[in-house]
Amino acid sequence: MKQGLSLRVSQHLALTPQLQQSIRLLQLSTLELSQEVEQMLDDNPFLELADDTAPREEFGLDHTDTPVSQDSREFEFATESIAESTDTASAGGQKDTETMPETSAEPSLEESWDGDGSVELSPDDGEWGGDAPARKNNLDESDAEASDLTGAHVSLQDHLHRQALGLRLSELDRAALYFLIESLNDDGYLEDTLDSLAAGLAGSDKDQTEELTQRFAMALKLLQHMEPAGVGARGLAECLTLQLLDCQASDTVRAAIAICRHPMELLAKRDVKRLAHLCNVSDELVKGAIALIARLDPKPGRRFANVERNLIVPDVIVVKSGRGFKVTLNGDVMPRLRVHDIYANALKQHNGRGAGQGGQALQQRLQEARWFIKNIQQRFDTILRVSSAIVERQKNFFTHGELAMRPLVLREIADELGLHESTISRVTTAKYMGTPFGTFELKYFFGSGLGTETGGNASSTAVRALIKQFVSSESPKKPLSDNQISDMLKEQGIECARRTVAKYREALRIAPTNLRKML
Repeated sequence: MKQGLSLRVSQHLALTPQLQQSIRLLQLSTLELSQEVEQMLDDNPFLELADDTAPREEFGLDHTDTPVSQDSREFEFATESIAESTDTASAGGQKDTETMPETSAEPSLEESWDGDGSVELSPDDGEWGGDAPARKNNLDESDAEASDLTGAHVSLQDHLHRQALGLRLSELDRAALYFLIESLNDDGYLEDTLDSLAAGLAGSDKDQTEELTQRFAMALKLLQHMEPAGVGARGLAECLTLQLLDCQASDTVRAAIAICRHPMELLAKRDVKRLAHLCNVSDELVKGAIALIARLDPKPGRRFANVERNLIVPDVIVVKSGRGFKVTLNGDVMPRLRVHDIYANALKQHNGRGAGQGGQALQQRLQEARWFIKNIQQRFDTILRVSSAIVERQKNFFTHGELAMRPLVLREIADELGLHESTISRVTTAKYMGTPFGTFELKYFFGSGLGTETGGNASSTAVRALIKQFVSSESPKKPLSDNQISDMLKEQGIECARRTVAKYREALRIAPTNLRKML
């Protein structure tokens, strides 16, 4: 084999650090983005949160309402780089291969230095997110965010301790009651036995263990008479029994208490015949007792659970506006960032006298701050564009509800916006939209389609809503089977097999026919 030299021209895709950061920021949720911003504020001295009293130059998106009418949509961007890149992407018809449309190239470290070694302030060093409302530290005392309201909840232990203050008890009995209250789980159950709790305190002293067990037994009786009914139970059967004892005495209540003494599997299966035989009562009385038990709360402590962890703040808000809808970014989730002008001016003066030993490192940190602000701007810009495209495609949903949902896949939005499907997937993951019908994840608006008699497609989301509507209007004595629901869907022109109906029913957490009959 003969060796030789040759020139060859080729193209390859390189992920720059800026592009890698842009991809990572795009897939973060609101909470994760907030943590990322806090981390960057701690690490980079050139980055700071905006102050309403400080003079600043506005930077970033224009956070005005973006109307989405039936005819057209308007996207307004405050920076020329985003506008020019959007025009370039639409004219060239080229898609990005991984994340989002190409914006104007960020200057490299060599290009950002002047010939004399000085650094110039960029117009992008102004604040981004300036139109966003101030955070809760700037709110008046009369204003409160949802997170503040949910954080002021009363726990189950606090509720029980307040009731215990009205009891006349000795110090030891009060301490035993306090210990049992603190041993309850979030559902209000006492998971550990009294013997194990006493042994954990007394150790190997048997006499002290027996004394503690007796005090715990008396304290448990007091605890089980507190509100909410059923608290302090050591199992589901005892919890239901405690709630039944609070009801007015009747044959149905006595039958329900007798049912709770037998295995819970019979109650779960609603085996009326066997329960009637075991309890020595009539079938009608057992049916009434089962209906009474179904209205009880199997987890009496969950109403006191902290709901802050389930709080969802929408990234995008959709409101009705004339014949169309307005799509706006939620200002509460948008960080208000800018480059620290004092440090940037100090670096400029320092470089004007000649670059020192750390000038290159400081210049790099300043460039990182600018990149971070721009990538966050691009993140919210992409979320707004994708959300607006979703609203345009699902206009019927925002008008008539989930029954009017149409089939939609990621490729349709990607082709319309000139983005890659992976970008749409990142945007729609852990991002939420506030609508007149509630708050939904952006992925909720995407779904497969089922064939219809007319040759079109029906959204799987609309089919599930239709199944839920059929079940809610069925007769309790004769609930609909999966085959009957499939036939009813065919009457509506939707081809849906029985297995598909069963899959959708299970996804909606709807019980099968034999269990719905007793509800």
